Amino acid sequence: MEHVPPPAEELALLDRELAQLDARRAHLLTRRAWLVGALQPQAPNAPRWSTPPVGHGWAPGQPWGSVPRTAKPSAPHSAQNVLLTLGGLLLTVAAVAFTLVSWGSMGIGGRSAVLALVTLAALAAPAVLLRRKLAATAEALAALALVLTLLDVYAIHAVAAPDADGLTFTAVASAVLAALWAAYGLALGKLHLPLPAAVFFVQWPLLLGAWAAGAPAIVVGWALLVTAVVDGAIALWGKGLGVRVTAGIGLAVMGSAALLVGLGESLTAGGPLGALLPGTLLLTAAVAALAGAWRTPDGYAQVGGAVAGLAAVAAVGGVLRAAVPGTWQVPVYLLCGLALLFVVRVRLPRSAGRGVLLAAGAVVAGALVWALPPVAAVLLGPVQLVAEVWAGAPDGFRGALGASMPWSEMVAAPVVLAVVAGGLGAAFRWWPALVRVAAPLITPGAKVRGAAGAGALGLGWGTLLLAAATLDVPYPVAVALETVLVAGLLAVAVRGADRGAGGAGSAEGAGPGGGIGAAVRVSALVGAVGGAVSMGLLSLASEAATYAVFGALALLFTGAALRTRAVVEQAVLAVAAVVWGTVLTGCAARSLGLAPHEAAPLLLVVPAVTVGLGARLRRHPVALPVELTGALGALVAVGLAVGRAPFLALVLALCGVLAAGAAVRPERRPVAGYLAAVLFVAATWVRLAASEVSVPEAYTLPVTVPALVVGVLRRRKDPGASSWTAYGPGLAATLLPSLAVAWTDPDWLRPLLLGVAALVITLLGAKYRLQALLLLGGAVLALDTLHELAPYVVQVAGALPRWLPPALAGLLLLAVGATYEQRLRDARRLKDVLGRMR
Repeated sequence: MEHVPPPAEELALLDRELAQLDARRAHLLTRRAWLVGALQPQAPNAPRWSTPPVGHGWAPGQPWGSVPRTAKPSAPHSAQNVLLTLGGLLLTVAAVAFTLVSWGSMGIGGRSAVLALVTLAALAAPAVLLRRKLAATAEALAALALVLTLLDVYAIHAVAAPDADGLTFTAVASAVLAALWAAYGLALGKLHLPLPAAVFFVQWPLLLGAWAAGAPAIVVGWALLVTAVVDGAIALWGKGLGVRVTAGIGLAVMGSAALLVGLGESLTAGGPLGALLPGTLLLTAAVAALAGAWRTPDGYAQVGGAVAGLAAVAAVGGVLRAAVPGTWQVPVYLLCGLALLFVVRVRLPRSAGRGVLLAAGAVVAGALVWALPPVAAVLLGPVQLVAEVWAGAPDGFRGALGASMPWSEMVAAPVVLAVVAGGLGAAFRWWPALVRVAAPLITPGAKVRGAAGAGALGLGWGTLLLAAATLDVPYPVAVALETVLVAGLLAVAVRGADRGAGGAGSAEGAGPGGGIGAAVRVSALVGAVGGAVSMGLLSLASEAATYAVFGALALLFTGAALRTRAVVEQAVLAVAAVVWGTVLTGCAARSLGLAPHEAAPLLLVVPAVTVGLGARLRRHPVALPVELTGALGALVAVGLAVGRAPFLALVLALCGVLAAGAAVRPERRPVAGYLAAVLFVAATWVRLAASEVSVPEAYTLPVTVPALVVGVLRRRKDPGASSWTAYGPGLAATLLPSLAVAWTDPDWLRPLLLGVAALVITLLGAKYRLQALLLLGGAVLALDTLHELAPYVVQVAGALPRWLPPALAGLLLLAVGATYEQRLRDARRLKDVLGRMR
């Protein structure tokens, strides 16, 4: 075949391209060498670098490594700031020391003259320095002047007005200092410190004045609120970032304090009239916050709207709260919070309106936090019945829940839950209309609708349970009610799963005409499982109720699992049905008066059913969860039989039969086959131990020999079969029991024979490359040898110094660390050798 281009031309082309690449590489290496040399520090008398390569942007004749002509050394601002800060600090310390220490050595005239002269000089100096463009020095002296004015105030109080009230004097002094520094800052606009200092002094006159006058708390609240309003005005229209930040901090602190004072007075008011004044304070704070939110950026506007909403709820709710009984106070605040939702009809800025909606949500969340603990008490209260199973049905629902909650004070909790559930349910039902109404402020998505539906379902379920507890309905009515609720939740979960699986509205949040939504479906499923657990615990008070409830649960969950087509829901429901069936078998054993070890075989009925069900379902996704749940029931049965060795051997053998039955299926054979072998061997050992057999080989060898024969035939028929499958069970049937007996045998014959047999098996495994023989024989040989050498090792260890074992261990670690790579290669080589064995 002809090459295009011909081979000779293509070879010449490749040579030219390689030569160009070599030249480019040499150029880049040269450039890199110059750059490395340029970055290395030069000695004071070292010669400059030579001229750089041409074409790199340097001026002609400019020495390599010199500073470009356009570059200017930057001013050492950091050093200057450090010096100025230290100088101002030293002057401040000197002024304080003079005032506090040397004050008494001068007369009143001299003291006043010195302080006045120094203060005036410190105040006048920044003006001169600013004209000379020494701004940093001016700022340092302004800070000194600020400290001196404070010292002047202290001096005036100590000398001129020593009998004046401290709080009153401080309030007046704060006002004077605020005015002084505001005027000073406006006069010298280039200074950054005076105006923030004035804002700081503004915080104190009203508060300290009210405190000095002994005003009631509500007056102190008004003083705080007026100060916060002033701070808000400064934060909106103040000059400079420092002024706005200082005012913002003052607004947050003083406003929060005013709201706390108003809220505390509102909550402690004795009647509606007493709550009017705190309510007026809170409403004024709400109006001020909303007015500020109207003019601030988005983030601050949202905070202002939230504060306004919460303050309004506290104001109106505080007046209404004082007019209703104590148990109904939370619903009053809840209704006030829900009234905030009408903000969607008011023309507010978008961010401020969102803040009001956040306040409504916070009020609703607070009401739920108050109302949900009783629901948890209803669900978890029946746990106490586990300690006294079938002690007798109580007269009322509360008798089964214990005295953990003051139920007489929780009458309003179901009302709170019902109101919130109704609101969420209405939002879920009329979602399109709600979205249109709320469009000016928020645009909620489908996930929000799904959350609303799930919340409505869960809160509605909790409402009914809590109402039954607060009304203390009879015990049978409570059991029937919980059964109906669980059935209803299962119906919702199954209906939603079917519609979602069928594609008819599988999108989350679909309305009644479509699917129910994943969130609602999951909420219903979780509620059904949780309610079933609570209902099962509740039924433990009576034997008849226990059988009725768990039988109904098994039927309900089984029917729901058969009804739904969604895989996850079907698996959860089927697993729950298996659990309820297992509980029923345990109840049957208790009714028969069986001891725990005697009830263990009866508990294997449900695992046997799950094995048969798994054979019917085969590769269905639900089969594995069902079988694993049955296996957990079998594990419980084993735990119950541990106290009696004969029953434990029986239970282990029965579990082995179940595992062998599951191993008939190809998809379960890799795990269930080994498990069956282990269970059968364990049952044999336990049976031998229970019979106090001292020569287990008489029972194990008759099993080992035919098992090894079967393994040999299996390997001849299928050379690729694993040695663990062919020989592992047969060898383990004798080696492991013999090893267990040898460790407690004081004679030497058994360990010797076991060691010889293990050595022969190990050598056969190494010769024929059989992994099972090599590992089993080697492990048994090592343990048997360790048993024989243990007394001598103990004697030697007792004779050695105590420091020697740690030293040897350290040397071993050092040796392994030094040859780590070689050891790693050896381990990998050993792993490969074992992996190639069958």
